[in-house]
Amino acid sequence: MTSQPELMRGPSGGQLSDSSRRQALSDFLRREQPLANVVGFGHGVKWSGGEPTGEEAVLVFVTQKVPESMLPERDVIPYRMDDGTPTDVIAVGHVSAQPQRRQTGILPEARSEVAYGPDGRVDERLARLSAPLLEEPAGPAVFEPQILKRRMRPCPSGFSVGNVRVTAGTLGSVVYDFLPGATVDPPGPGLGVPAKFYILSNNHVLADSNRAQLGSPIVQPGVFDGGTDPADRIATLDRYIAIDFAPQIPLDRHNNVVDCALGVVEFQDATREQYFGRAPRAWRRKANVAVGDPVKKTGRTTNISFGRIIAVDATVDVNYGTAGTARFKDQILTTNISAGGDSGSLVTSLDDVAVGLLFAGSSLVTIVNHIENVRALLRVEVTELLA
Repeated sequence: MTSQPELMRGPSGGQLSDSSRRQALSDFLRREQPLANVVGFGHGVKWSGGEPTGEEAVLVFVTQKVPESMLPERDVIPYRMDDGTPTDVIAVGHVSAQPQRRQTGILPEARSEVAYGPDGRVDERLARLSAPLLEEPAGPAVFEPQILKRRMRPCPSGFSVGNVRVTAGTLGSVVYDFLPGATVDPPGPGLGVPAKFYILSNNHVLADSNRAQLGSPIVQPGVFDGGTDPADRIATLDRYIAIDFAPQIPLDRHNNVVDCALGVVEFQDATREQYFGRAPRAWRRKANVAVGDPVKKTGRTTNISFGRIIAVDATVDVNYGTAGTARFKDQILTTNISAGGDSGSLVTSLDDVAVGLLFAGSSLVTIVNHIENVRALLRVEVTELLA
């Protein structure tokens, strides 16, 4: 076993400069005639010859890469931003929220170890980051993951769950309301005895993308996996952070940073122990989440999976099907660690520090809310220690 290669890490934390963010929004994601194939941008590191250089860069996310010679001049990404920051174009495929689709079988996103582009070819840059942390990385693997869809009481984090109006997602963790004295900035826990406990997952898993009524039943396993109400009810919808959707609200007016919701649950019916793992031992502030960091998650469809962070401070347009398109800012992008049905999974470091809440992805990348934002907006504790 070798140590983690230093070249895989970018700068500690990191974010876009204000001028780069404004330019990216106005030039790449403008309301009128946005650039072809562009779905977002974020902070990362420059690549050269298939290797990460460690040099900070603005990453521009596209559904697929097109040779510059085939693009009209207005659609060409500049090599540097106006403030001098280098750019790099990253193919991320078609990004969407990830409840279990209604079709049966495992989605293409469930293929492991290698990141596949929209045309089925390997994206070598993401494949390199997706490789396991071994001296001799294994080659591409074809496998059928064991789906976590059984009824469980108490239910560990990572299993199938969902509002009765949706198919199925993943139970991310068990949380409780801020106790007296708890603070957001600087963050600190409170003291006392929690009055209620909740299961944490996505808005689109527990609240049907803003459409479910408060108090509506949540079943475990999700309906797609055979859950029925009231026999399999594990919780009821308590609250969620509403998501702005286009076309109802123009994309440039969106203020989405989280896709999260809570269902009130009896203390004995669910646990924050991750299936095939431990409970999160602490949570990480977003300023300390770094490009290149290895992460893992346990989810309904692809069970336990491992990847690396490829961008932070990301702005991404996410397809929610019939609900519309939502623009999210301040996101984490990782290599592909998920498939449909993994929405709501808790993403942690390899030593079980909570980093974020998984909510969307493609065949190339996974998109994650910062756990600090989830905690602050829902005002809940996912774990008592800060790392």
